[in-house]
Amino acid sequence: MRPFHLVLTAIVIIIELAVLVRAIVRPHREPASRLAWVIIIIVAPVIGTIAYLLLGETRVRRRRFGQVVDAGLPRRPAEKGLVAKLKRSAHSAPFALAQSINGIAPTSGNRASLAADSDSAIDAMISDIGAAKRHVHLTTYIWLEDSNGLKMKEAFIDASKRGVEVRILADALGSHRFIRSRHWRDLQAAGARVRPALPFGSLPRMLIRGRVDLRNHRKSLVIDNRVAWVGSQNLADAAFRIKPRFAPWVDVMARWEGAVAMDCQLLFVSDWMSEGGGDISACLSQYPDKPPDGKIIAQVIGTGPILAYDAMPSCFAELIHSAREELVVTTPYFVPDEQILYALSSAARRGVRTILVFPKRNDSRFVAGASRSYYDDLIKAGARIYEFRPGLLHAKTMVVDRTVALIGSANLDRRSFELNFENNILFSDPAFAAEIRARQDAYLAQADAVTAEEVGRNGLGTRVWQNALAMLSPLL
Repeated sequence: MRPFHLVLTAIVIIIELAVLVRAIVRPHREPASRLAWVIIIIVAPVIGTIAYLLLGETRVRRRRFGQVVDAGLPRRPAEKGLVAKLKRSAHSAPFALAQSINGIAPTSGNRASLAADSDSAIDAMISDIGAAKRHVHLTTYIWLEDSNGLKMKEAFIDASKRGVEVRILADALGSHRFIRSRHWRDLQAAGARVRPALPFGSLPRMLIRGRVDLRNHRKSLVIDNRVAWVGSQNLADAAFRIKPRFAPWVDVMARWEGAVAMDCQLLFVSDWMSEGGGDISACLSQYPDKPPDGKIIAQVIGTGPILAYDAMPSCFAELIHSAREELVVTTPYFVPDEQILYALSSAARRGVRTILVFPKRNDSRFVAGASRSYYDDLIKAGARIYEFRPGLLHAKTMVVDRTVALIGSANLDRRSFELNFENNILFSDPAFAAEIRARQDAYLAQADAVTAEEVGRNGLGTRVWQNALAMLSPLL
């Protein structure tokens, strides 16, 4: 072998060994994930090494969605007596854990309501934008050039023209068509400040960042620190023209008033400043009044790959563990990690009425297969699984004991747990929990129960396919 080839081979081996060591020692990874990457790198050294460099790391610059920016932003003072009140409840642990994530304390005296459907949510958000006096701040993942998407565009333009400060963050991947369209330029021409979230940049830049698919999946609209919309709704019609055969997309959006809106603003300000939009921390000094009939205890949770631990699945698991009588979950994408799977199984085994609702037709074959690989174990543990017939059930909700609930953008899958920036609201209030629970019942009325007999009829090929996808999930 020629000296040049010897040197090149040595360099390749050194790189592969370095990547292998990094895969083993990388922090905040489950053992299953480390093992999967080690096997891939050993079995297919060149492909495995390249795949790890592109997909195995989540290196986000501290300036970008960084703890430095977030830590420097002012927080609303914690309410005296509220923490003590929560500690006396059966569901105190999820709130305590949630506060450790962003330093956002729970707040009382909030008011909330659910939009009837996707179109109603868009119309109500447009009404709130029309009433804005100071600023309108949007974070969205997908923005389409359809009826709802263009109605929202016109609402932002109208607000900007009358002197309202309009700031918009749209994910660079999820909204790439809209960002490249004339509609984006129309917003800029009207005076709205618009920025793509997590833009791609050059290949070297993406390699430095680690994963090419880190996304801002948050969905929120904040108006004058007074009103906040949070949930699963993208700026699109339910027909969802980019994937029409899975339509309708069935979403849920909650309108919030009170101090919780200010905490939603904190997440937007952090995202905006991290994306180089400039210092807008002065927005956090304008505290809203409590609505006169506000009774809800609520807490904002913002998660992402910059955190020191897997915050979102930990919050989900803590809430599941707090269930005593009933747990109902809706999510479009179900690829749990071990702590979520064990929490759901143990809840069912200890007698909690555990109901899980997923879409019958999923827009991701990978997720559909991996999700169904867990059905047998969950059903044997006593959980009840249902599949929603009419379209893609995109609502992300969790209601515990008809008292405490979680609503927002995060799915019960590894992408939401490890790769996406997500926003959720955890709250305690029997009345609003009952409202979400009623919505879940409406989904259940249009869903088919998955039985043990049905799962048992899966052939060997189906089981191999589903379990193989589940085994690969730690890599993705």
